[in-house]
Amino acid sequence: MQKKFFGTDGIRGKVGEEPITPEFMLKLGWAVGQVLAKEGDGKVLIGKDTRISGYMFESALEAGLSAAGVDIHLLGPMPTPAIAYLTRTFHAQAGIVISASHNPFYDNGIKFFSAEGTKLPDEIELAIEAELDKPMKTVDSAHLGKAVRVADARGRYIEFCKSTIPSSMNFKGMTIVMDCANGATYHVAPDVFTEMGAKVIELGTDPDGLNINQGVGSTSPEIMQKVVLEHNADLGIAFDGDGDRVIMVDHKGEIVDGDELLYIIAESRNEKERACCNVVVGTLMTNLGAEHALKKIGIELRRANVGDRYVMEMLKEGGWCLGGEGSGHIICLDRTTTGDGIVSALQVMAALVKSGKTLHELKSAMSKYPQHMINVRISKKTDVFASKVIQDAVKKAEKELADKGRVLLRPSGTEPVVRVMVEGEDYDQVVRITNQLASIVDEAIAAA
Repeated sequence: MQKKFFGTDGIRGKVGEEPITPEFMLKLGWAVGQVLAKEGDGKVLIGKDTRISGYMFESALEAGLSAAGVDIHLLGPMPTPAIAYLTRTFHAQAGIVISASHNPFYDNGIKFFSAEGTKLPDEIELAIEAELDKPMKTVDSAHLGKAVRVADARGRYIEFCKSTIPSSMNFKGMTIVMDCANGATYHVAPDVFTEMGAKVIELGTDPDGLNINQGVGSTSPEIMQKVVLEHNADLGIAFDGDGDRVIMVDHKGEIVDGDELLYIIAESRNEKERACCNVVVGTLMTNLGAEHALKKIGIELRRANVGDRYVMEMLKEGGWCLGGEGSGHIICLDRTTTGDGIVSALQVMAALVKSGKTLHELKSAMSKYPQHMINVRISKKTDVFASKVIQDAVKKAEKELADKGRVLLRPSGTEPVVRVMVEGEDYDQVVRITNQLASIVDEAIAAA
């Protein structure tokens, strides 16, 4: 069955436009409650990031769940991975996250976690959508769901994060610039690293409901780079609005992206931990330099489709524990159940302490290959892979690059474009081949 509302990462859109309206959220809360009620008595956790519309949608979901007879535990502003963790430890039936991640404040969305702290399976999402088509009915007053605020959610999650690295480890003597994107990590992440002994210089920790991801956070690291250099800091750490992504900056002000962080974490795992880390899952966009660097230390890179959902699926299918994307969404299944920016950053910090090296030195073990990408617009649905002209052009490009580069053609899942990406050792060669391929793809689409 085709889903009407759920995408690859929940439901997302502009506030006030269907389905991101209070009316829909009320019905969604009720529909979720109806599905969960069939599974038995329980409770649902609701957390949110810092955007202003979170108040409205929290109330609407709460009312819908209560009308279905389900109890609600309200967490307030908390990182997405914190809600996954707390859903497990509270033995809740599900966790709901109100967030649009790295999007601007005028967007919002809903994500769900199962009782195990993982994304909901397709069959549950389809069951929720089926309930949305039914008329809403309220249970008898004696069976309405009750709502309570969880006072110690923040402290519980801080302790969990710290538990993912050895208790004997500390970051004393280190200065860290920390950018929380004016998002959900603002009142959590600085305390985690301060309690570990680091001196933390805070950025993006003054949310006002409108400034989430606004010129700060993992998608806008320029201010963090500047502050790292101004304060001679050891490194910088930036999260996105809901805290499931992280990128870092070394002491030279150079960006350390998700591909490099994933390599550092994989390399730092000890021999015993390598049992589930002998394969690392990236995506079709993971830099070829990461694949080659991992191969040198005896680790194979497998590529999933773009999107953390697909990375997670491949990890579970293979029984592996490390995966991620260049955007900084890193999954450490040997530490937690979902992508977690704070936990991932702690793994990198542990690697620094264990090795005695700087972040710059650790990332230098991996040489990123130049990448160039051109989006070719399409006006009608076209199967670019069926074109012999395009196939021949790709084969010619791959032959020229040999084993020192690769070609990727990928229709976008969100825009009417075909992404033409080439990477290799020589930047000028990469740009030239990308331009040639994009031109051929454009002409072939126009002629189709």
